[in-house]
Amino acid sequence: MAAKSAALKLDWVKVTSSLGLRGQTVASLQAFKQRNENARRKVQALSEQPTTVDFAHYRSILKNRAVVDEIEKRFAAFKPATYDVARQLKAIEAFEVEAVKNAQATKEKVDLELKDLQATLTNIETARPFDQLTVDDVAAAEPSIDQKTAQLVSKGRWTVPGYKEHFGDLSVL
Repeated sequence: MAAKSAALKLDWVKVTSSLGLRGQTVASLQAFKQRNENARRKVQALSEQPTTVDFAHYRSILKNRAVVDEIEKRFAAFKPATYDVARQLKAIEAFEVEAVKNAQATKEKVDLELKDLQATLTNIETARPFDQLTVDDVAAAEPSIDQKTAQLVSKGRWTVPGYKEHFGDLSVL
């Protein structure tokens, strides 16, 4: 009974949000939740159905009482099938292990991404405004700019291809 009440009290949205789950892990968890809810509804519907049959009532309204006797005999002899749920429990345990492994992998990826984003944010916050940068600052930050400029000048080119099309002709100012 404890497992039944725990399943009812579980806040599925809070589980996915508090653990920071994503992708396949969330999809698997939602599929598991859906199967759980469907099974619970079926059990509830079946438990509400009457389990006794009034054979005397059917004998009184049917002309062929031998059919009712035959059905009653088979009903009394019926033994419900029992199922070994160990296989399903093992599958659930395997799912749980896989879900935990996926959650850990997702958490590690998210932590790395957060670390990178925090470093980027710190870099942005501590950067000087663009209008305060000098040509030497830009060249120090990206040495390939000096190399590309030296290459263009050595070939006798004094303008960057596509500059005028993109930024306009500044010589007319």
